[in-house]
Amino acid sequence: MLDGFDALHALCGEEGDRSRGWRFVFALAAACGRPVVDGDGVHADRLQAAERRLGIELPAALREAYRLFGRRRDLTSAQDRLLSPDQLRCDADNVLVFRVEAQHCASWGVPAEAVDRDDPPVLMNTGDRWVPYTDRLSIALVEMVLSEAMFSGDEGCVDNRDLDDAASEAILATFERLPLPDLPFWAGMDGPPVRWFAGPDVLLRDDGGTWLWIHGRTPAAVQAVRNRLPGEWLMVSADEDRD
Repeated sequence: MLDGFDALHALCGEEGDRSRGWRFVFALAAACGRPVVDGDGVHADRLQAAERRLGIELPAALREAYRLFGRRRDLTSAQDRLLSPDQLRCDADNVLVFRVEAQHCASWGVPAEAVDRDDPPVLMNTGDRWVPYTDRLSIALVEMVLSEAMFSGDEGCVDNRDLDDAASEAILATFERLPLPDLPFWAGMDGPPVRWFAGPDVLLRDDGGTWLWIHGRTPAAVQAVRNRLPGEWLMVSADEDRD
């Protein structure tokens, strides 16, 4: 979908260059036809007000994300939701919660003992316990943007279907695995992880080996994936199905 994923490698590699992660977000937004522009970020005053209310200083990675694209719902809240600064909260387990799943089935947060770091680890909670999610907040935020962009595509540029063993094997053989780490799947915490892939003008997200989402730059790119992975795609119209 993009010309290259060097920025993702820099973000997820040992150097942990989150500035390259934000550069990837900008490139992704531009590739989707909706570039990040001045005014897409949250004003610094709102972040300072949140810090005063919470009695903490927000991690640098979180402040940077808010300041750069925190007002872009297509990148932060198309399905699940990045909390606005005035909604940030510390829960009973003393975790700074910054994101919630669409139906409040999961939440993401930073443990209090790490909140003073620039790019701290992230935990995920599905109702009964907090578990490790990513080693760095910046990775979780970039993956958030990928996930929300997945649900922000124009008509004909998104699709999804269930996964079987044959389709899972075909994905591994056909598409490029992105350098994002394996991520716990909130709907199946003890099963396979969430993994990301890419192909010509298309991104794919494997949710725990059970469901596949795709987002293409064009309807033709999405159709090319359908052709490579034949099955019961949910967004295929009756006319397309007859074709």
